[in-house]
Amino acid sequence: MSTPVLDVRGLAYAYPDGHQALFGVDLHVHRGERVALLGPNGAGKTTLVLHLNGILAAGAGSVAVSGLPVTRKNLREIRRRVGIVFQDPDDQLFSATVRDDVAFGPHNLGLRGAELDARVRSALEKVGMAGYADRPPHHLSFGQRRRVAVATVLAMEPEILVLDEPSSNLDPASRRELADILRSLDVTVLMVTHDLPYALELCPRSVVLSDGVIVADGETRALLTDEDLMRAHRLELPYALDPSLLSDPRTVPAPPVTSGSA
Repeated sequence: MSTPVLDVRGLAYAYPDGHQALFGVDLHVHRGERVALLGPNGAGKTTLVLHLNGILAAGAGSVAVSGLPVTRKNLREIRRRVGIVFQDPDDQLFSATVRDDVAFGPHNLGLRGAELDARVRSALEKVGMAGYADRPPHHLSFGQRRRVAVATVLAMEPEILVLDEPSSNLDPASRRELADILRSLDVTVLMVTHDLPYALELCPRSVVLSDGVIVADGETRALLTDEDLMRAHRLELPYALDPSLLSDPRTVPAPPVTSGSA
């Protein structure tokens, strides 16, 4: 097979207080995959994600993005390749206008003028927010701010889009609109989520992390219907939800993305 776009090998990490968060994690994600990272609180999901663009440095093992090791000397390029969308969009939006927020990253890469404008416009169009470029972010709804946060990362043209709880605090319409957007993107996606129906809807493959180790890696529907696995690792679908009634993410066509009041 081709070189994984994300290649994690034997990753282990202990915090300065001695707490061991990861114990030899192996994870390989190939270009174009949409993978859900599942697990109970305290499983090590956030610790793993923070290694993907060098916020944390591996205690043992390695992380590489399209063959480029995540090391100090490569951090600038790694952080272009791996874009993280945080759970709270206000952690990423700080400028006077939506346009300025989306332009911030590419501007720091040296883009200027028409090239920068085109990059910003393209990113906003992908999330259905092109009509809001001159609005202050704090005037937008929560769902709209989350879509702009996604655009700030897409403007960097990343190889991997990492999303931390993307469906949290969204109303049903905003949740659906974001799902439509994520399906339409031509980018590798790693989605950290407790929202198991959202994982089933969007990610054909899921990985379960528990107590710092990967305990399952496979087809999402198969994992979510494995009662013993779910029970052992404190994962629960909403009451009475039958996964077989939900759409298979491999067969759902990507709908058109339109602007709206998320």
